[in-house]
Amino acid sequence: MTAFARANRKTPTPAETTLWQKLLRNRQFHGYKFLRQKPIGPYVADFYCAELKLVLEIDGDIHAAQEAYDAERTAYLARQGIRVLRYTNLDVGQQLAGIHDDLTTHLERITS
Repeated sequence: MTAFARANRKTPTPAETTLWQKLLRNRQFHGYKFLRQKPIGPYVADFYCAELKLVLEIDGDIHAAQEAYDAERTAYLARQGIRVLRYTNLDVGQQLAGIHDDLTTHLERITS
């Protein structure tokens, strides 16, 4: 999984690059450290914050054809005590401020 994650870090999708550069990199989001393409058990999370036990997934068109896999993956992560938030490529491209607001709302729930 580590080699797969490393390869994914080297070739991010445009949406992953945007979210990373504009919102998550260098503790930009409220000082929390996010990692890209983090192996967790048998899966690789797009973005992971250990302190918040939070995974962010950026879903492209392929996810419409793999709903069962995504549900299984989310269930596995939930059993590990990790929350999963999903956004689409379109959300990242057109609603980045909305993603920031949604994450802030989740952050308030997690930390209160």
